Amino acid sequence: MTQSGADPTVQSTEQAGGAAELARAWAHLVATARRAADTGLVVGTSGNVSVRVGELILITPSGVPYDRLAPEDLVAVDLEGRQVHGKLKPTSELPLHLAAYRATPARAVVHTHALHATAVSTLVPELPPIHYMAADLGGPVRVAPYALYGTPELAEHMLAALRDRTACLLQNHGAVTYGDTLDQAYDRTAQLEWMSRLWLTAHAVPGHTPSLLGPADLAAAGRQLKGYGQGGR
Repeated sequence: MTQSGADPTVQSTEQAGGAAELARAWAHLVATARRAADTGLVVGTSGNVSVRVGELILITPSGVPYDRLAPEDLVAVDLEGRQVHGKLKPTSELPLHLAAYRATPARAVVHTHALHATAVSTLVPELPPIHYMAADLGGPVRVAPYALYGTPELAEHMLAALRDRTACLLQNHGAVTYGDTLDQAYDRTAQLEWMSRLWLTAHAVPGHTPSLLGPADLAAAGRQLKGYGQGGR
């Protein structure tokens, strides 16, 4: 035992456990980022992914292709944005991610430049409720007004659009979703892109206007979705 009464063996075990948790979270984050690239939700080094582990935020670095990221490239910051792990520079959208973690229950955040979602962001102030899965995102997905990427202004606009929502669009930019897990945040991004494509496809048919769901329809769908799957949502 040391003079302070702390057992160095216990301390070493706790440190190793923390390092292992970070390593697992980083591997999952990299896999999620690569999945987004493989499915066309991001192109090149666009977009970014983050996950919260305790009081740390693991986040993709700036300008590094996802297929080149290795275990030793782990990047982590605290909730104030101070880098505490890694040598690579965090994504320029760090302010956006930090704002989401500070103001929402987010445990993971996915930001993409998905084609159809970005197209919708240039056309309307919100994605109309064309499908009941909008209920999983909290309702019609709002479009945050344009602001330069990486700025506090963009983060502020995003938070306003995320009020009572788990997803939003960024005008002339892309999409942001969050969830309790990386998988949930990614699934919401993919669902948002699909609904954007659906609305654009239906809206483009000459002489026809897509039918939309009302608040009562979305509320009923939201209640139904809570029990969906093997363990509910």
